Amino acid sequence: MLVLVAPGQGAQTPGFLTPWLELPGAADRVAAWSDAIGLDLAHYGTQADADAIRDTSVAQPLLVAAGLLSAAALGAETFTVGAAGAPGAVAGHSVGEFTAAAFAGVLDDTAALTLVRKRGLAMAEAAAITETGMSALLGGDPDTSVAHLEKLGLTPANINGAGQIVAAGTMEQLAALNEDKPEGVRKVVPLKVAGAFHTHHMGPAVEKLAEAAKALVPADPKLTYVSNKDGQAVATGAEVLERLVGQVANPVRWDLCMETFKELGVTALIEVCPGGTLTGLAKRALPGVKTLALKTPDDLDAARELIAETTTPAADAAGA
Repeated sequence: MLVLVAPGQGAQTPGFLTPWLELPGAADRVAAWSDAIGLDLAHYGTQADADAIRDTSVAQPLLVAAGLLSAAALGAETFTVGAAGAPGAVAGHSVGEFTAAAFAGVLDDTAALTLVRKRGLAMAEAAAITETGMSALLGGDPDTSVAHLEKLGLTPANINGAGQIVAAGTMEQLAALNEDKPEGVRKVVPLKVAGAFHTHHMGPAVEKLAEAAKALVPADPKLTYVSNKDGQAVATGAEVLERLVGQVANPVRWDLCMETFKELGVTALIEVCPGGTLTGLAKRALPGVKTLALKTPDDLDAARELIAETTTPAADAAGA
């Protein structure tokens, strides 16, 4: 069984969209999306520097656009229920859940990008209230690390599995973490994000996103949609949308998503552009599972070969 996953914020790098725009029809598609959301995605994905694409209101729609563009390059059959090699499940990390929602047919591409643009703006506004950030903890025992973070007033915002937890809070709290790491943690790495996402600091953004979501009519998932709230498969579009709103201020449980992938019988995992982070976690947490990250169009042939090897029909989301 194939799982198709989408990365979250911090995966973007300057110019990463450039080679994808050279594919037939890609530039036109991105231009239409840009017009729809009022943001020049091509500029930010090809010419902007690291600081510019670190801006939450830019990074989030840019990541979703890249994921949709790279997945579409694999072919329409990638999202055809019952087709040989189609995903048995889809999932996304943080903002990647919007990409996954589009994969599953819950939202169309434009609706997903429009909502995520509003999400990014709302989260940027919330992040401006207090100077906050996020840092990844590498190694250590999860229970020990979580207890230590809570002692410092930090939130375990991402529990990613494979020995990785992401702490979120004020810059003062993160500075204290650098000086006082949990027992067993090898390294604390600041992330390229502009706020303490998936914490109470994002409360104002939840309210704005909930209001924006009222205008949407989500469809039920056509593919099994695994939520990073608790790793559970979600069968209705209404619940997917509700979770997309709430996850802004709730921790990401990617560890539980990977447990669900195991239960579903995952044999292969493809991470859409800009891939690398989630495949890295899968290599450590899902031994024996073939993984592939879409970084440039040069990776498409290998991805198609991996898809062709996966002949199990996609799971029915209603029965997940």
